[in-house]
Amino acid sequence: MKEGTIRVVIENISPCIANGRFPIRRIPGESVVVEADVFADGHDEIKATLLVSRDSTLKVQNWEEYPMVHVGNDRWRAAFLVEDMAMYRYAVRGDIDRFATLVKDFGKKLAAGEATITDRDLLCLEIKKSAGNASNPDHSLLLDYLERLSSTSNLNLINSILNEETLRLLMIRNEGSKGFVTEPQQPLEVDVVRPKARFSTWYEFFPRSTCNGRMGGNLESAAERLSEIARMGFDVVYLPPVHPIGFTDRKGPNNTLPAGPHDPGCPWAIGSDFGGHTAIHPDLGTLEDFRNFVQKARELDMEVAIDLAFQCSRDHPYIKTHPEWFRWRPDGSIQYAENPPKKYQDVVPFNFETDHWEELWEELKNVTSFWVDQGIRIFRVDNPHTKPFPFWSWLIKEIRKDNPDVIFLAEAFTRPKVMRRLAREGFAQSYTYFTWRNSKHEIQEYLLELTQTELAEYFQPNFWPNTPDILPEFLQIGGRPAFVIRLVLAATLSSCYGIYGPVYELMIADALPGREEYLNSEKYEIRDWDWDKPGNLKDFISRLNAIRRENKALQTTRNLNFLKTDNDNVVFYLKESTDGDNVLLTGVSLDPFSSQECRVNLPLEELGIDPTQAYLLHDLLGDEKHICQGGRITFEFDPAVLPARVFSIHRRLRREEDFDYFM
Repeated sequence: MKEGTIRVVIENISPCIANGRFPIRRIPGESVVVEADVFADGHDEIKATLLVSRDSTLKVQNWEEYPMVHVGNDRWRAAFLVEDMAMYRYAVRGDIDRFATLVKDFGKKLAAGEATITDRDLLCLEIKKSAGNASNPDHSLLLDYLERLSSTSNLNLINSILNEETLRLLMIRNEGSKGFVTEPQQPLEVDVVRPKARFSTWYEFFPRSTCNGRMGGNLESAAERLSEIARMGFDVVYLPPVHPIGFTDRKGPNNTLPAGPHDPGCPWAIGSDFGGHTAIHPDLGTLEDFRNFVQKARELDMEVAIDLAFQCSRDHPYIKTHPEWFRWRPDGSIQYAENPPKKYQDVVPFNFETDHWEELWEELKNVTSFWVDQGIRIFRVDNPHTKPFPFWSWLIKEIRKDNPDVIFLAEAFTRPKVMRRLAREGFAQSYTYFTWRNSKHEIQEYLLELTQTELAEYFQPNFWPNTPDILPEFLQIGGRPAFVIRLVLAATLSSCYGIYGPVYELMIADALPGREEYLNSEKYEIRDWDWDKPGNLKDFISRLNAIRRENKALQTTRNLNFLKTDNDNVVFYLKESTDGDNVLLTGVSLDPFSSQECRVNLPLEELGIDPTQAYLLHDLLGDEKHICQGGRITFEFDPAVLPARVFSIHRRLRREEDFDYFM
C-alpha cells in the first residue's frame, strides 16, 4: 500500500485486546460484533468492509467480506458468526466509494436544479466498469441498469434508479473504480473454544475420602459417588492430584510438622518412589481404575477434570534424574516452596529460570499429553501465576493444536492484572474474587467489571463459594442461609461455577481460629463423611442446577443486568437469552440472619411487557407464582425459609384472542 494512495483512516477497531496481541474468545454459534472508526479527507463517501477468515494461509484479499454499517460519528459496525473450534481472523478495509459519492452529489445537484445528463453519464461509466468486473448474474443485472439509465433523460427517474437498493448492492460487490483503498494491517484473532468452556457446573471431591467406614477410599469407591453427583446436576467432576505423595517433610493434620506414620500427606506434594506426575497413588488404584472412573463419568454425561500441579515433593523422581530443574541452596539442600511467612516444606517448585528450560517445558507438555491420552479434556491448573506466562501460552497452543477441545482453568487467586494476563495467554476459564465479594456494592461492581468491560471478551469467570483452601468467613458465621445465598449467587451470576463437596452440601463450617481455612482439612487427612447426613443441601443443589440446564438465560455470563432496589441488603438482576425467549429475574438477600423486604423496578419496556397487561412471575426455586401488573414489585426474603428467588418471566397471560373457538 503506497503512502500516496492512502485516504481512508481506520482506527479504534474493537474488540481488540492489547493492540491485537491476544485473541478474543467465543464458542461455536456465537457472533463477533466488530466496530471501527473509518473516515477520509474531504466529502467523498466511503465504504468499510469487515474481512473474516478461519484459514491462516489465505491472503487477506480472499477472505469473506461483510459490508459494515455506519452507526454515527464515523463509527462502522458489522458482525459474523463463528461456527467451529478454530482460530478465526478478522480485519477492516476502507475504500473511497466513488459510485456512492456520485449518487449523493447527483441528488444534491437535482435538489438545487443543477443536475445534468453529463452527471448521468459519469455514473453510467462507473456501472460499466463494475459490469466488467462482474460475472453472471451480476453482470447481466448491471447491464440492465446501464440500459435503463442510458435510455432516459428524466432526471428524477434517473435519481430514483440510482437509489435502488439492488443497484447499490451490485456496485458494492463488483467495485468499479478501484484505488485509494486502505488495506488492513495485522489481523485480529478469535479463539473459538468448545461450549463447556462457557457453561459448566463443577463438583470437586477427594477420592480418598470416599471411605464408607474403610481406612481410606480409592478410585473405585469414588466412582460409586458419581451417580449421586450426576443426580445433583453437575457435569464436571474435578479431582485433586491423584499421584503418589512424597514422604519427606510430609504435612500432618492442619498443615503441621512432623506428620505421623499414618498421615496420608497433601496430594499437592507430588512424587515418591511409586512415581511422579504420570502415576496413580497406589492407595487410589491403578491407571486402569482411573480410566474406568473417567468412563463411568462419561456414561453419566459428566467429564473428569484433573489437577495440573506443576510442582514436586522432595521424593519426586525428577529430583534425581533432573536436578538441574530445581533450585539448590549453598548448603546443598533443595529450595522448597514458600511465600513468606508461609512455608510449604513438603513442596518443591520447578526452577523455570534453569538453563535447561526447553527440556523442562517439553517434559511438562509430555505430562499434559499423557493425561489427554487417558481421556482428560479439562485441566484445573494449580497456581499458574507462579510459572512464566510464555510457558502457558506455548503449552496451551501445543496441546490444543491436536486437541482443540481441551479446556484449561486458571486457579490463580492473585493480582488482577496477573489473572487477566493468564486468561489472555489461553486459559478458557479463571478463578475469581467472587469468593470474597459479599456486599451489594462489591458484587455489582465486580460483576460489571467482568461483564461490561474488555474483560468480557476473553475472561470467563468460574465462581466458587468454597475450595479446599478457602472457607470464607461468610460461610463460617451464616449457617444454612449463607450456604444457600452464596450457592444461588454463584450459579446464577456466572454461567460457570463449582463447589467443593461434600463439605458444601453438608454445610461444614469449622475453621481454624481466625483463619479462612477448614479445620481438619482434607488436604492433610482422610475424612469419613456421612454423605447423606440429614438436612443436607443436595436436593436444593439439584433443583438449582436443573434450573441452569433448563434456562438458556443462565448459560452465559455477559447478559447480566442489575436492577435498582430500595434495599442494599438485596440484589436483583435480569438475564435474557440471546433469542429473547428466556428471561429470568433473580433476587437474593445478602443477609443470612434477618428478613428483608425489597422493592424493585422491572424495566417493562425493555422486556417488551405492556404496562397495562398482566404478566406472570414463576419462582423456579420455591414454585410460587405471582400475577403482576406494572413494574414496581415488592418482595420479602426470610432466610429461615428461602433467602433467594429465581423467577421465570412470562411476558403476558393468555387473552381471549389467543384461543381459537372454531377448531
